[in-house]
Amino acid sequence: MGRLTGKVAIVTGASSGIGRVTAKLFAEEGAKLVVGARRQVELDALVAEIESAGGTATAVAGDVRSEDYHKLLVATAVERFGKLDIAFNNAGTLGEGGPSTGVSEAGFADTVAINLTASFLAAKHQIPAMQANGGGSIVFTSTFVGYTVGFPGTAAYAASKSGLIGLTQVLAAEYGPENIRVNSVLPGAVDTDMYREHNDTEEKQGFITALHALKRIGKAEEIARAVLYLASDDASFVTGTASLVDGGLSITRT
Repeated sequence: MGRLTGKVAIVTGASSGIGRVTAKLFAEEGAKLVVGARRQVELDALVAEIESAGGTATAVAGDVRSEDYHKLLVATAVERFGKLDIAFNNAGTLGEGGPSTGVSEAGFADTVAINLTASFLAAKHQIPAMQANGGGSIVFTSTFVGYTVGFPGTAAYAASKSGLIGLTQVLAAEYGPENIRVNSVLPGAVDTDMYREHNDTEEKQGFITALHALKRIGKAEEIARAVLYLASDDASFVTGTASLVDGGLSITRT
């Protein structure tokens, strides 16, 4: 018996990185999954991998900025599997970076739309399905940058991810009486395609690595295990938290 046996979960941003690894871990722990991202081919490959290992999953590709997409993800979970217990709202972007005065209005707005507004829209439609089911667990992916660390060149990213922490706390307070728990996980640097794309030299990677108290960056599997804990009944008395899984980066930068 896995920790998520009998549970139904949605995972967004599932085509790569933390989302992909978490979806596979959820499946290994017994959850039936609806996986979402923009890229259908990558989602289909993920579903094939999950099913070849004995799990159950279905893919729904789309744009997380669309409210209709979140309605569709929830409807797919309920229609195919009968309910919704867990949502890992993980889709995100680093967005437009650089000095704050040089960030375009469009770039700032798009980063907020993907990182914050999309998570609000997701929860807006996930919560009624969880209410009908007698409770559930929602986990957002924020970041150490959204916590106590003022990291230069990340205005849009930091603002949107900080907003997720506030959203987490409000939703936890509003829906705790209905047994719906809401938490955020705050990773440090994690070895994903996105990380390597933005830190493409040994010098950059060395600088980022040195910021962490553990003097290494994280693995997607390490973040996935933290998400599994928050999503599972092991965390039945945990809600409204901003859970740092950052290798100590936040304590070395404050």
